[in-house]
Amino acid sequence: MVPLRGRSEELGKLLAALRAAGNGQASLAVVSGEPGIGKSALLAAAVEQAERQGFLVASAAAHQTDNISPLASLAPALRAGAEPLIDTDQFLELAALNTQPLWLAERLADLIGRRLAGVRALIVLDDAQWSDPLTAFVLRVAVDRLPAASVLWLLATRPSPGGPADQLSEAVSVPVHSIPLAPLTADAIQDLAADRLNHAVDPSLALQLAGVQGIPFLAEQLIAGLYLSGSDLSAGLIEGVRRRTSDLSETGRDLIRTAAVFGSEFRLEDVAALMAAPVARLAAPLEEAIQAGLLTDAGSVLRFRHELLRSAALADVPPSAQRALHGAIANQLMSAGRGAAAAAPHVLAVAQSGDTSAVATLREAARDLLSTMSITAAEVIQQAFDLTRVDDPLRAEVGVDVVSILLVAWQYDRAKAFADDLLSGTALYHGPITPDLQATLRLHLAPHRRLDVQELTVPGAAPHLAERLAAHRALAGADAPSAATDPIAQSLQQVAAAEAAQSEGRYADARDLYVAARQAEPDLGSLPPTLVEVGELYCRAESDDLSAALERARELMTAGSSWAAPQLAVLHARLEYASGNLQQAEGAAHAGLRWMDQLHDRSLAPAADQVLALVALLRGHLTQARKLAGSDPTISALLAIADGDAKAVKRLAATPQDFPERIGLLLQADALDELKRLSPSAASRGALAVVAAGNDVEQLAEAVEIVRTAQRPLLLAQAEERYGRAALESGDRKTGVPALERVLDSLTALGATAPAGRIQAVLQAAGVRRRRWAAVPPRAQEGWESLTPMERRVALLVAEGHTNRSAADELVVSASTVGTHLRAVFGKLGVNSRVQLTRLVLERFAPPPNA
Repeated sequence: MVPLRGRSEELGKLLAALRAAGNGQASLAVVSGEPGIGKSALLAAAVEQAERQGFLVASAAAHQTDNISPLASLAPALRAGAEPLIDTDQFLELAALNTQPLWLAERLADLIGRRLAGVRALIVLDDAQWSDPLTAFVLRVAVDRLPAASVLWLLATRPSPGGPADQLSEAVSVPVHSIPLAPLTADAIQDLAADRLNHAVDPSLALQLAGVQGIPFLAEQLIAGLYLSGSDLSAGLIEGVRRRTSDLSETGRDLIRTAAVFGSEFRLEDVAALMAAPVARLAAPLEEAIQAGLLTDAGSVLRFRHELLRSAALADVPPSAQRALHGAIANQLMSAGRGAAAAAPHVLAVAQSGDTSAVATLREAARDLLSTMSITAAEVIQQAFDLTRVDDPLRAEVGVDVVSILLVAWQYDRAKAFADDLLSGTALYHGPITPDLQATLRLHLAPHRRLDVQELTVPGAAPHLAERLAAHRALAGADAPSAATDPIAQSLQQVAAAEAAQSEGRYADARDLYVAARQAEPDLGSLPPTLVEVGELYCRAESDDLSAALERARELMTAGSSWAAPQLAVLHARLEYASGNLQQAEGAAHAGLRWMDQLHDRSLAPAADQVLALVALLRGHLTQARKLAGSDPTISALLAIADGDAKAVKRLAATPQDFPERIGLLLQADALDELKRLSPSAASRGALAVVAAGNDVEQLAEAVEIVRTAQRPLLLAQAEERYGRAALESGDRKTGVPALERVLDSLTALGATAPAGRIQAVLQAAGVRRRRWAAVPPRAQEGWESLTPMERRVALLVAEGHTNRSAADELVVSASTVGTHLRAVFGKLGVNSRVQLTRLVLERFAPPPNA
């Protein structure tokens, strides 16, 4: 390989990052610089070094036309080499997820993570400024998902503020190495030239090389005769290319000029069709262009060797000829069935304001791109809108398209602002603003449920639109659900009625209403089907159908709309928790939080934190639970109970309606009245029977059997613990001990070590001997976690200002007992005064900022 000149410092940074990757520290390196500055050469040197060190290397380069094909920029890197990152079957599986960007990104990150297990890797993307939106999104997810992988992610990009590389650098949590490239020194340029010539540079060439201003690409082109040094770099390159192409045949020159209008990448058959020449006749001219150093054959496509060469060749095509060629190219691509998306860049190159034909093509292109490239579709439809005149009614029609496509691209704020501007009579649109236009725009926005109620009323709108708006008012809680004739309005009213029934705990009724609502075909104003099904599955789980609801929730985690990922993740976490699958519940909650960050919407974060806090409490990780609790009163009550405050149990009766596994908390609180008001189900009936039974062993046995049919292991453990304790207290060891042993085994298997430890202590106190007790983690030796429940209670009371005597009265123990506990607290927490203890407790239990 030709030596890399003048970049020892930059290459050193990349090699250091490679060494770190080899030691398990993933990172991102971004090489940036102007065209021709040597970014690709630096990447090639890094690739060579990585291969020498035994790294798996996956490399690709983005191209200007990538933004019309999903994952076009990254796909070559995934499939390159004898040992690709993903195999053929996996790649085909990914292709089926093109319309679900988040699921695709998650699956791809998972596949790459598995492939990189025990492997050191370098993943390279050149010309990242041209990355297609899906590639940019996938990289953000994958880099963040694999912080412990032995991988260096290496990107090269032109300076592009806010572009893909900047977005990636700002989004990821791994270390980011920014490596800007400056022009080479004069000595480095001369060394580079000597390498290319295989001999020393003569004085006359050295003088010309001084005119390339440190840009290695221009130095190479000067040597190749494709650049004439001078004060104007562009003029020097244009003149050099002009001189080189003058030696080509006339057909060869036509081929270069026509290809330059197509773009940096093109198909020979397309150029041949435009030149009205058989492909065979272009074989010799193509070889001329390749030999001249202008083009390279990549197999299925041809490319200019560098974008600067294409720009230089394009400068020899008069603007009028460029316009004509762009128009001809657009027509040809459309007639050849290549699609409006492929033709769109050429349409835009020649379109003028008021060109309705161009607007039609761009609208078609946006529709074609919408399912797989929604971000690109949003850009294309905005360009179509800009081509319409401000007083043309067509502008309003295209404006509606803009709003709908922005919403599909999950850009609600931008869509709302655009709709408001369109309807406000500003310079954006001067045409007629009809009631139907207003209603249509509002109905596009309404399913996101962030409009003010007054925006859901449009006097004079068509009946079916008015009915749909009325249904959305019912969903917002402004009106009661009512009858409707329009199918979409009926569906929305059913969802409104379902949500009302769900909030009242009538889960079976709500489930049936959700099912009915999902029968309508989606149309303007309808809610996303996946979100409606989320409500249905929650109600199914509360109506003795937990296992089926959980199975369907798992399916939707890859088959449902990825834009609904946070809602699906929270549902999935709750159902896994209800089923006693703590690890899966924790994973789903963490995934939901990660997806909320990806979609920039953390409105459901408290719901995910609830599940994580409950899992932490069951595992005895009180510090972790406390960090997650925030201002949640139910979690705070559970923490107080864990800290020894028995009075906090009563606060659980006020558990919110939609709290995860609310029935178990009501059972813990002996909330008889609240349990009576619950919708009948095996879980609620069983919990009610447990509380109503009190200490009656026979009645508790019957209640336990009811709970058993609910298939909720944690709830069953609660019920059976009461049964076992009551039996022991009545002197019936033959019944009580086996019952508690079943509870202990169940909780241990579930990973609920905190309640398992409590049951184990009860059994040991009862004199039960086992050859091997459950592996309950030992209590910490220092810190808050090391305190017993009584010690925690004493610490909290002292921090509140209690004396030993008043604390003793509160706890119904002696003052000397309080003193004993307080000395233990001082030793375990490393404090030696009540003031220090108070400060520590206040710091620990201070509410989070903005709580």
